[in-house]
Amino acid sequence: MEIVSKIQEWGDRNHPQWVDYFRIALGITLIWKGVAFAMNLHAFTNLMDNAGLGTAVSISLIAHTIIALHIIGGLLIALGSNTRLFCLLNIPILFTAVFFVNMPGHIMRPYSELWLSATVLIALFCFLIEGDGKLSIEYKKSQQIMEQNNTSQI
Repeated sequence: MEIVSKIQEWGDRNHPQWVDYFRIALGITLIWKGVAFAMNLHAFTNLMDNAGLGTAVSISLIAHTIIALHIIGGLLIALGSNTRLFCLLNIPILFTAVFFVNMPGHIMRPYSELWLSATVLIALFCFLIEGDGKLSIEYKKSQQIMEQNNTSQI
């Protein structure tokens, strides 16, 4: 536990501001992909038409979970609230997108989604380690708590 807190302290001291803008762009990208995924649910409908009831329900649950995690997670990552948690929750989705959906046969296709998915996956790993930053809700909350503690001690 001490190592984790040391890493967090080091990250807070050595956190350049451009990384916060990159985190915000990552969140917006996740929201955009979640909305795009929701707009293209007809592909999942075609899968469900040919599947049995249990498989269709599973596909539907997975699709709606992906949409919710991308939109809600993207919003909270962009705002800087629970960044590590939502990065952790989105990593399996992006891992699946990179290695099982986009990789087979699509790597050399022009405008392939593989490169965007791989970049987002790497960014999720980075922010899982790095966390929020100074341009975040969590940082503002911690600053307010520290100010309240300082004023109550005086």
